[in-house]
Order: sequence, then structure tokens, then C-alpha cells
Amino acid sequence: MKRVLSGIQPSGQLTLGNYIGAIQNFVKLQETHECYFMVVDLHAITVPQEPAALREQTESVAALFIAAGIDPAKASVFAQSHVPAHAELGWLFTTLSYMGELERMTQFKDKSSGKESVGTGLFVYPTLMAADILLYNADLVPVGDDQKQHLELTRDLAQRFNQRFGDTFTIPDPYIPKVGARIMSLDDGTKKMSKSNPNPGSYIALLDPPDVIRKKISRATTDSGREVRFDPAEKPEVSNLMSIYAHCADMTLDDIAARYDGQGYGAFKKDLAEHVVAKLEPLQRRYADIRGSGEIHDILKRGAEQVSAVANETLRAAKERMGFLLPR
Repeated sequence: MKRVLSGIQPSGQLTLGNYIGAIQNFVKLQETHECYFMVVDLHAITVPQEPAALREQTESVAALFIAAGIDPAKASVFAQSHVPAHAELGWLFTTLSYMGELERMTQFKDKSSGKESVGTGLFVYPTLMAADILLYNADLVPVGDDQKQHLELTRDLAQRFNQRFGDTFTIPDPYIPKVGARIMSLDDGTKKMSKSNPNPGSYIALLDPPDVIRKKISRATTDSGREVRFDPAEKPEVSNLMSIYAHCADMTLDDIAARYDGQGYGAFKKDLAEHVVAKLEPLQRRYADIRGSGEIHDILKRGAEQVSAVANETLRAAKERMGFLLPR
């Protein structure tokens, strides 16, 4: 079985976009691949975090993984900081990367733009991401468009290390699903739905109550006209809502367009809200059970124990090839 690794930051609330674009694919992949899914809390602190909020969100994201259908008997679920090898290999990769290639990272340029000072953690974020992936010699890495550049750097660092010190790391390939990879903002159909958006009306959080979901969808931006038609170029707002509808109601875009032919946006948005509520209700119920039982702590402990054996072996091999004196 090919090995898959991916992670989500515990900053902000996970959204419907995270669920459709990433977590649903994690659930499918665990049936056919060896899967490692982590809460990347070390990445979260590249920007300031309140300690209590970081702890709460780390536990929340892990619980949402399980509530969404990731089975800890089939996939390893763990917190990045519970495996110290991530930080150590991340440091080793900073010594193999160059200022110029890190400065070219689009995410760094976007997040540092207009700021007087920028933390070095944000600058070297891609080398830690490379360590996350290469520690486990992952074959496939589910990534969105905004992370493809980081994966290319990961591939470059793996090849650079292998050429300099001998074959050590697997060169990973991106896994980009053809459907559902990009759900857009409710207030701007040209921008990705993001949990970091300061406007909470721009996204549907997985834990939003039903009435909040209904209100957000009723206020979602729509294009001029009344036609429910999938055309991302001419009607990005309605096309985005149709994509959400298709995933939550398990319907084709053509069937949705036919159902609301001549009806306008009102009935369409009202029905969409009910489909989203129905989709998230069992997830929210399971999430409440998990948080109430406290079982997520045992799941994370077992997950870290499972992956640490692989991570520590890879780290030791890398350090040995680099010339470190290892303890005997």
C-alpha cells in the first residue's frame, strides 16, 4: 500500500471547505492506502497563538477528523508536536535550503506583505513541511493549489539530500482530487473559503449551529440575474453554491440546474441550507460524543506511538548519513 500523509493547522475553525476539499478525501484514502493524518500545531505557531486557544483547537481538529469518518484503526491520527523528530529534521533541512528559494514561496510573500517585521518561523515554514512529509517517506501528499509550491520544494530538498548523502528519502507526488478540491468564500466566489478570513460570514464552520448555517447561506453573495447555472467564469458566486449543493446533496450540477430552472435564487439557497445542515448534523453529534468522552487523547497518544517508530528510524538514518555521532 502506498503511504499518504497530510495535515491541517489548528488555527481558526475548520470549514465546510476543509471538509469537502480535504477531510472527505482522507476518509476515502484510508480504505486503500496507509494513511498518516496530523494536526500541525508546530506550523500554527508561525503566527501568534493564544496558548489556551491552541490547546483547544488542536483537540478540536483531531476530534473533527474522527467525527468526519477517519478511523484510528485504519489511519494514524496524531499531533505534530507529539513527535519531536519533526522539529529536528526540519532544522536539518534549513541547512540544505537557500534564502532565495524560501523568499520565492508565495505564501511567505502573501503573509509577510506590508508587515514591518516577520518571524523566521514563517520564513522556514516550508522546510518543516518538508520534514513532515519526508520523515515518513510518504508516496502521496494531498495538497491544495496553495501548497503545491511547498511540495515542489520538498521534492527538491529530498533530491538534494539524496544526491549529497545517498538515497534516504522517497520523492513524494502530489495528490490533487479532481472534484471538491476548492470550495470558495461565501462573500467572494473568486477566493478560497478560508478559516483565517476575518469575516465569519465568508465561511461555514463545521460546528456552526443550524440557524447560523441558514443565515450565512441566505446572506451569501450571488451573481446578477436569477439563473441557477454552473459557469465559474461568468457566475462564480452561484457556481460555488452549486458545488457545495452537489457535495452535500449528492446531486450532479446538471440536476441542480434543472431543479431550479426558472425559480431564481431564493428557493435554491433555502434548500441548499437544509442540505448543508443535514450533512453536518451527524458529524456534529459524533464530535460532541468524542469531546465528552475524552477519547481523543488516547487516540492521539496511540497515533504518536505508531508513527514515532517510523519517524525516528528515518531521522536516525538521515543523521548518520550527514555524519552525526549517534549514541550507541
